[in-house]
Amino acid sequence: MPVIGAYVTSLGSSSEIKIGPLPDPVPGPREVLVKVSAVAVNHVDTFVRSGAYATDVSFPFVIGRDLVGTVVSSPVNRFAPGDRVWCNSLGYDGRQGSFAEYCAVPEDRLYALPDGVSDDAVAVLHSAATAYLGLFEHADAGYGETIAVLGAGGGVGSAVVQLASTAGLRVIATARADDAEWCWECGAEEVFDYTDPDLYDKLPAVDLLWDNAGRHDLISAVPLLSRGGRIVAMAGLRETPTLPIGELYTRDASIRGFALSNAGVTALGSAARVINQGLSTGILRPRIGTRLTLSSAAEAHRLLESGEARGRIVLEV
Repeated sequence: MPVIGAYVTSLGSSSEIKIGPLPDPVPGPREVLVKVSAVAVNHVDTFVRSGAYATDVSFPFVIGRDLVGTVVSSPVNRFAPGDRVWCNSLGYDGRQGSFAEYCAVPEDRLYALPDGVSDDAVAVLHSAATAYLGLFEHADAGYGETIAVLGAGGGVGSAVVQLASTAGLRVIATARADDAEWCWECGAEEVFDYTDPDLYDKLPAVDLLWDNAGRHDLISAVPLLSRGGRIVAMAGLRETPTLPIGELYTRDASIRGFALSNAGVTALGSAARVINQGLSTGILRPRIGTRLTLSSAAEAHRLLESGEARGRIVLEV
């Protein structure tokens, strides 16, 4: 029986995404065969599909990074048929993606889903890994520090607020006015309307600043940093902002750029342990705005790229 998947045969717009039969995935010696039940769409998925983010792909290329599913077969003892599992690092660097009924997943990129956690967990897997590694492995976030999270209502922003507040940081959030309640629920102490033209005049001094929108108004942002402050740069692929270099170096401040795509299996494994703890305890909570089926993969990409979608987009497989 053919496996149905969402794939492209060339890089380009969301209209290039096709739905149809694919060859059965044949697991390698260290790969687990997974029956996929849910997937989610990330901005980086659209960058890979369009060619904006250069990575090794082979055609037909199955799109997508994240999945939740059930083990069918495994060459390693830590997984058994019937185990519920997740992955957040398919669909780049030579690996086929997650948007298919069955996937062969490298065993060192696959993690057990905690008992009692639903398929909706797929909505936080990529954003929470980004938040954890950005905060604690790249920006060295510490207890008692103050962080400004710009664009805190989105997927990554929400995860940053949830993890930072739980770790004892004081979180200042900026978001749309109708996202303020959600930001408070996630753990923000103060929430500012990011459409306010005087926003930067109202924000306090901070140790960390994370700009999820990727606009990087560094002329306004750098003066907010305390001595030794850090800006996390992980969005704004094509932005070329002006950097007030004097304001930066006289504060011993720095900009910490990173991409989750560069994380190795050790770093991803560290993030996975935190993600599973956050899912088990309810610290990490998804906000799903759109639910579709795999057959609507092209529409899911279009919605994300157009900015029409509010909340995460999850597809049932």
